[in-house]
Amino acid sequence: MAIKIRKEDALNYHMMGQPGKLEVVPTKVLSSQLDLALAYSPGVAEPCMEIFANKEDVYKYTAKGNLVAVISNGTAVLGLGNIGPEASKPVMEGKAVLFKKYAGIDSFDIEIAEEDPDEFIKIVKSLEPTFGGINLEDIKAPECFKIEQVLREKMNIPIMHDDQHGTAIISSAALLNALELIGKKIENIVLVVNGAGAAAVSCTKLYFALGLKKDNLIMCDSKGVIRTDRADLDPIKSEFATSRKLKTLQEAMKGADVFVGLSKADILKPEDILAMAKDPIVFALANPNPEIAYDLAKKTRQDLIMATGRSDHPNQVNNVLGFPYIFRGALDVRATEINEAMKLAAVKALSSLAKEPVPDSVMMAYGTEKIEFGRECLIPKPMDIRLITTVAPAVAKAAMDSGIAQKPITDWGAYHQALQKRIGIDQKLINNVIDRAKKSPKRVVFAEADNPKILKAAQVLQDEEICVPILLGNRPEIERLIKEYKLELGACTIIDPREDKLRDEKYTRTYYEKRQRKGVTYSDAQRALRDRNAFGAMMVEFGEADALISGLTRDYSKTILPSLQIIGMRPGVKRVAGMYIILNKKGTYFFADCTVNVDPTPEELVGIIGLTVRGAKFFEADARVAVLSYSNFGSSKGDIPDKTREAVRLAKEKYPNLVIEGDIQANVALNVELQRELYPFSALAREGANTLIFPNLSSANIAYKLLMEIGGAETIGPILLGMKKPVHILQLGSSIREIVNMAAIAVVDAQIQEEIEHTSKK
Repeated sequence: MAIKIRKEDALNYHMMGQPGKLEVVPTKVLSSQLDLALAYSPGVAEPCMEIFANKEDVYKYTAKGNLVAVISNGTAVLGLGNIGPEASKPVMEGKAVLFKKYAGIDSFDIEIAEEDPDEFIKIVKSLEPTFGGINLEDIKAPECFKIEQVLREKMNIPIMHDDQHGTAIISSAALLNALELIGKKIENIVLVVNGAGAAAVSCTKLYFALGLKKDNLIMCDSKGVIRTDRADLDPIKSEFATSRKLKTLQEAMKGADVFVGLSKADILKPEDILAMAKDPIVFALANPNPEIAYDLAKKTRQDLIMATGRSDHPNQVNNVLGFPYIFRGALDVRATEINEAMKLAAVKALSSLAKEPVPDSVMMAYGTEKIEFGRECLIPKPMDIRLITTVAPAVAKAAMDSGIAQKPITDWGAYHQALQKRIGIDQKLINNVIDRAKKSPKRVVFAEADNPKILKAAQVLQDEEICVPILLGNRPEIERLIKEYKLELGACTIIDPREDKLRDEKYTRTYYEKRQRKGVTYSDAQRALRDRNAFGAMMVEFGEADALISGLTRDYSKTILPSLQIIGMRPGVKRVAGMYIILNKKGTYFFADCTVNVDPTPEELVGIIGLTVRGAKFFEADARVAVLSYSNFGSSKGDIPDKTREAVRLAKEKYPNLVIEGDIQANVALNVELQRELYPFSALAREGANTLIFPNLSSANIAYKLLMEIGGAETIGPILLGMKKPVHILQLGSSIREIVNMAAIAVVDAQIQEEIEHTSKK
């Protein structure tokens, strides 16, 4: 199911907080007068003079080597056409964000108010001192061909018009693999291309480079087959003209092996596919709607191999598989251009990666137990973390072999590690969780559904099919808010406890039976069930919901108590704990316990350690644990150092294979160099800690809140660890996105619980 985008949501996304999607962040400390003097006058004069003496030192002293410009004049934006430079800016900002997300490349978007290709070329050429690479975007044909060609000739940095080459590279990888699956060779196939724009031209040229014979190409435009006897052909179209006596797309499709559509929706009919050769390959790449609907095409031919540009069907030809990693490889060897050899290297790298065994982490990200090379898996998935370490090195090596690399790589092992650091688990973590949730959405009951934030989050969750929201609360108020905010939540179940007498009676009786020996009377039970947190917990307990989300407007301890009383803890767990995930440029860190245990004993800390290690594993991370104190390995005396040392001793006995240290100060736990110098015996001296266990609630709570407010860190949580069934408590005032993220975590938690229960019954 395609994601439904509402105009109001899209506008609010771009407008909320700081308008746009990008900001500039300093990479050096600027906290003193000395720092400012070094960053600007007079200190900045020194690198200026070094660069004046040797221009190549600009890569040594500035950000140029990791800086790409995304440049457009807005003449061919997505499916919107010539909407102008200002209107193209959101798209260009989006492209810049993808550079950063997938390849760690800094990027500025530049929108130019100039349609004359010669003037456009002059402007872009003048930017060469600033940028390490240029990504041309959304420039109409045929001007885009001249612009890219001339800029490549005049500039000594990588230039690529992604609209042309991105689709060409990804579709080429898919084509090679599709042909391999059906036992055909590219030099023997007949290939029909529908469309003659920038992408179609570039795709076809790359297919030629892979071995497609020109005599076996039939290209069509809006007027039909591009034939040598047509009088209206420009020089570009003439290059692809055929002498075959064919006029229409329908005639061209007869006996064809491959169709590549880069045109418009629904131009291809079932009878056209039926006319193709055995094992036909159809790449219907028009967006957002392909040349023929996926389901219709698959229904028409059982032997069909199909790809589209859409994420809701197999074999998505998505440019994000290419451009971030192509520029990454080009920048890392300071290539003077992006040449054909580099493009072909990217094609072959993508083709090969698709055939390799898929790691568990990728399958978990997509919520499936099986992803393997085949008719519905021709190319890698966009969330495959191996892309950067596969495509970028292949491109870099091709640049070196071509003689255009100014900074060749000598240590490929070190380069591989550097690439991994470019995009850590923090970049992928919540996306992986959301993708896993979408594979098997669960019923999540929201105990505060008469809050606008909850309802807006429910809309996102419903639209993205992350979960099935159940709205618990005052029905008239919920319905009023849905109408007020123009939400479409008609498919969501609304439960008003005041109306549901049968369920209320059942829940009250059960609560009374659970708590009667805790001094609770039947009247007490009736009063308790008026609390929607208790009512929602009962829904989870009875299997009428798979998970509970609450806490947006209420104190944490009061929110969690009914769930502890009704659902309880997992067998073997003596105390639940609250974990936060802290995300920043340095990586991903797990903090515990931040929300529940006020002053745990050493034994209780061991329980918290066990829960947190398991929590980290939930997010596909191997925990390296530091039990924190104000002391380093006995350097100071006191109750906290004694407690943390004893907790570490007990944890090592219980978990002998766990990487753990303590007592240890927070800065030392994270600073590998400091440990190697002063405490080389530390188990954390090799990689440093990523899981921080705090000695008490106050220190943990203070630490994560400070990081949130002044440390520039993003947080996910609190994630409640140790419950028998999925219950997750929001922090007060959570944003809509934080609610969505927590719901996705709750869904995956419920999926895992379901798997455990299923296994135990076997």
